[in-house]
Amino acid sequence: MVNRCPLSYETLEPEATYSLHGLKRLHRKLEALEVFPYSAEEQRYEAAQRASRMSIQGMQPKVSALLRVSKGRFEMVDSGGRYIVKPQHFAFRSLPENEDLTMRLAAACGIEVPVHGLVRCRDKSLSYVIRRFDREGRNSKLPLEDFAQLSGRNRKTKYDSSLEKVAGVVERHCTFPLLEKLKLFRRTLFCFICGNEDMHLKNFSLIVRDDKVELSPAYDLLNTTLAMPGTLEELALPLNGKGRKLKRSDWLEYWATGRLGLPDKVVQQALAQFENALPGWKELIERSFLERDSKIAYEKLIDERMRRLNLSA
Repeated sequence: MVNRCPLSYETLEPEATYSLHGLKRLHRKLEALEVFPYSAEEQRYEAAQRASRMSIQGMQPKVSALLRVSKGRFEMVDSGGRYIVKPQHFAFRSLPENEDLTMRLAAACGIEVPVHGLVRCRDKSLSYVIRRFDREGRNSKLPLEDFAQLSGRNRKTKYDSSLEKVAGVVERHCTFPLLEKLKLFRRTLFCFICGNEDMHLKNFSLIVRDDKVELSPAYDLLNTTLAMPGTLEELALPLNGKGRKLKRSDWLEYWATGRLGLPDKVVQQALAQFENALPGWKELIERSFLERDSKIAYEKLIDERMRRLNLSA
């Protein structure tokens, strides 16, 4: 089996753990990284014990961590962590590998994502790590609100909305709404193509950067169709009154040029980006850390969704 760097997907020598390029993805001064000194089970336990003291929650167990660059290791903390670590889930297979790959696919077609990767753990499992994008400098926190907060919803009602209402939040709050609606179109279409059926209100956020209110970098992108096969819905939040059996006309005429008011030329350029990204996507899937059957299923899903949109696959 080929040894690859879980931070960069580069091919490694048999005894190597990370590539230098992979380490620099985490921090420009990082020269080495120790194995994360917890098993997946221990990380899940720590996530449960620390949940009430942490600002980050959600379905997947997660812990907050600091990267000690000079010591070359991650350390688990209750607060002040600049990274979030997600271990293997006890019920769903390969969620860290799935999320890391899906985030890479998003970046490959021009969607902004935070620094992220996979790290090796004490029990030889892989955990997903992502840098918090709402932190700046030593102690500065950027203003950030998710769409559940902005819509008067909470964790229990985060599915009680629609993509049309998500667009309304963008129109009401963003400094340059048209630019952000293009980002929204590309992000929602990406989630459809890559089988992310769980983009609820808490998975969209607005952030204030450089005195602008804009969509935050994308996060929690996951091929849930792969993780939880058999799900009937294709969208967590309905579009044009439906959550499945969406057609090209729903995404283009109704959503992009209709509700979002995007110029047709801009929409066509966005579609071309997806088509041009496809060869690179397939290479990333092949180099990823998913099992062989999951790689085949992921690529098959993308091909089916691209065909439904009348895009080359």
